[in-house]
Amino acid sequence: MARINWTDQSIANLTNIADFIAKDSVRYARITVSRIRNAVKLLKTYPLSGRMVPEADIEEVREIILGNYRIIYHVFSSEHIDILTVHHSARRLEVENLVKKV
Repeated sequence: MARINWTDQSIANLTNIADFIAKDSVRYARITVSRIRNAVKLLKTYPLSGRMVPEADIEEVREIILGNYRIIYHVFSSEHIDILTVHHSARRLEVENLVKKV
């Protein structure tokens, strides 16, 4: 079973998402964060379940699409996964910054 590591960037993303949604609905902010965390938990058992990130074109950099969010992660091994970012799909993904983290 894989160990999931949330990077500083991914934690900041999750916090920003929650803060933004909470301006309209604290309840929905909690639900959204919970859904994202639950989707990530599945990676413990199925680390390769997400698709490759097309912009990065690196086999180990994958993503789970959850509503409007792209949960981008790096599979180091079947026992170690880093969550790199939680990215809103309406925004442009800066691949250069993503690849530097890998």
